[in-house]
Amino acid sequence: MANKEKFVDLIAQGYKSKGDSITLGAAMLGDETLTGSLVNIPLKTINRHGLISGATGTGKTKTLQVFAENLSENGIPVLLMDLKGDLSGLAKPSPGHPKIDERHEKIGIPFNASKFPVEILTISEQNGTRLRATVSEFGPVLLSRILGLSEVQEGILAILFQYCDDNKLGLLDLKDFKKVLQYATQEGKAEIESTYGRISTASTGAILRKIVTLEQQGADMFFGERSFDVKDLCRLSDDGRGVISVLRLTDIQDKPQMFSTFMLQLLAEIYSSFPELGDSDRPELVLFIDEAHVVFDNASKSLLDQLESIVKLIRSKGIGIYFVTQNPKDIPSDVLSQLGLKIQHALRAFTAKDRKAIKLAAENYPDSDYYETSKVLTELGIGEALVSALNEKGIPTPLVKTMLRAPMSRMDVLTDSELEQVIDKSDIAERYNEVIDSESAYEILNKKIQTVQKEVEEKKKTTTKSKSSSRSTINPMIKVLTSATFIRGVFGILNKVFKK
Repeated sequence: MANKEKFVDLIAQGYKSKGDSITLGAAMLGDETLTGSLVNIPLKTINRHGLISGATGTGKTKTLQVFAENLSENGIPVLLMDLKGDLSGLAKPSPGHPKIDERHEKIGIPFNASKFPVEILTISEQNGTRLRATVSEFGPVLLSRILGLSEVQEGILAILFQYCDDNKLGLLDLKDFKKVLQYATQEGKAEIESTYGRISTASTGAILRKIVTLEQQGADMFFGERSFDVKDLCRLSDDGRGVISVLRLTDIQDKPQMFSTFMLQLLAEIYSSFPELGDSDRPELVLFIDEAHVVFDNASKSLLDQLESIVKLIRSKGIGIYFVTQNPKDIPSDVLSQLGLKIQHALRAFTAKDRKAIKLAAENYPDSDYYETSKVLTELGIGEALVSALNEKGIPTPLVKTMLRAPMSRMDVLTDSELEQVIDKSDIAERYNEVIDSESAYEILNKKIQTVQKEVEEKKKTTTKSKSSSRSTINPMIKVLTSATFIRGVFGILNKVFKK
């Protein structure tokens, strides 16, 4: 009993918060849920990033849903990257269930079914508010990282961007950029080389092939106008709750390069657009990246370096990033070390390799006098997790086995008709779904090429006319004397004379 009392006091002290906080659930000791011993996460530390991990079917997505709901209720906007398609249910209230009531009775908090303000976003052919960005907004460095270019190729990219800036050629979509690449080694070769130096045809060809590969993954739908303003991710509903933007990505799981491209551009745009806030009391925006291994498994080293840098720096802008994946080892160690909140669901030990991974995962958590971490990781039930966070002073909280609260919204996907209803209510869909094709590099260079070709044709016509004119100004006497008829007549007379 004394041991239990000490534990309850440890959790009460470790998870108390003077400022606003969100409640994940209640502490557990052994198999017992300690009613009222709440695990609270201060809003002040939410921008310190985090991890939600665990084997398939252990409740990661529901935990993500709970987290997003509580942030929204506190007036904090959320962006969810939904690769599996099971987060749209946030827009409808939970139908409730006796087991949910039982769970909340054990935790010691009431259950209130509720729906949340949801915006459906898309970067593919799926319905929703379209997210786009221009090639110019990426810039040569970021685009080089995405395409995995060599140092020489990156230099060529920088030259071409500079040429476009100097000549006011807008790079809006991939069509523009391909046209510039072709122009640089064909019609515009002499012009560009005279100012910027020689550009290798082999290098531009290699860059062009990589762009075509990106296009084949559907990136041509992402690059273009109208550019999405990331400040629209920070909207509040009329009742003051944070809008939950659900980005549908179910059709690009087999297009990892496109997903990585979008991820990096979005984070870079947020970082460059949001003001420096320092150590604020609450985050401005929280991003959840489901199936995060897709980002890291298929990213080049340069892309990983860029991601790691942004993760380290972006928290000062009031942005929290949460990675959702099966195992902590899916996340690079440099990124993992930056994560303040860790919610670990059960891991499965089917093989020696699994057991080794579990031991490594256990080392990511603080030591505890109450849990054998590596053992608990294999014994957690559905909707249970080990939690370690940061308190308001940035000090790690005690490790706690937690009975997690249930989502207030529907734990299932919306039907097609329900989804369309949510999309139709959007305040921003009409603006971003408008198709715009402004005059840019493609049109300007085509006009330039046509003008040059017209000048060449005119020059040819002038030359031909000049030759014709010069022939027409020959002295008439000379024309007669040099004509074929006159010459044949002369030879005819001479022939008769010689015959005589």
